[in-house]
Amino acid sequence: MNHKNVTMKRLGLYVGGLFFLTLGVSLSIQAGLGVSPVSSLAYALVLTSGLSIGITTVLANVLFIIVQIMLNKRIDLKDFILQLIISFVFGFFMDATLFLVQLLPPPESIVIRCVYLIISLFIVSAGLIGYFTAKLPLMPYDALTYVISERFKIKFSKAKITGDLLNVLVAAALCLVFIQTFGSIGIGTLVAAYFIGKILGWMISHFQKPLQQWVYHNEKLNV
Repeated sequence: MNHKNVTMKRLGLYVGGLFFLTLGVSLSIQAGLGVSPVSSLAYALVLTSGLSIGITTVLANVLFIIVQIMLNKRIDLKDFILQLIISFVFGFFMDATLFLVQLLPPPESIVIRCVYLIISLFIVSAGLIGYFTAKLPLMPYDALTYVISERFKIKFSKAKITGDLLNVLVAAALCLVFIQTFGSIGIGTLVAAYFIGKILGWMISHFQKPLQQWVYHNEKLNV
């Protein structure tokens, strides 16, 4: 019974983390100063194709899965299906949260845009700590970072920077070719790339241990 409770808590933390992650990304889209690297390609596809952010998020994640397969030179069907399911959940949350943030007053001044952006950084970080603490399957983008790290024998942190940079470059190229602007890339992209890691580090040091105790407490008592 306790094991079941732990599983439900992990699942709740995971789904809640994904929801807050998409909420933060949607708020950064509403700010209009550039989205975080993880969603830059998906939003570039929105701007160049007219599709919804949910659909383009799924498409971008499918691309990340394909790149993983190419780098690994093999297909793990179970892993592929899990990542695909996560992609659809993430895409659904993106459409839902973008609808919600569009109910907020539109940011008509640079000050309000900056406020939206700053709040989005904290919401994204809160989502990430829940998502990582749950220790359930990674989203395709994060799984790709691990594949890059293992395939090229580089540290995870360097693989993360490499993946973010490639994602941003592809997104910028798409926008330049099709709409002649940087589109999804802006000062907000740089701010997110730098500060989300800092904020996440602060949150981990203060909140991850209490979260882990909440999730695993009963299980540990009965081990």
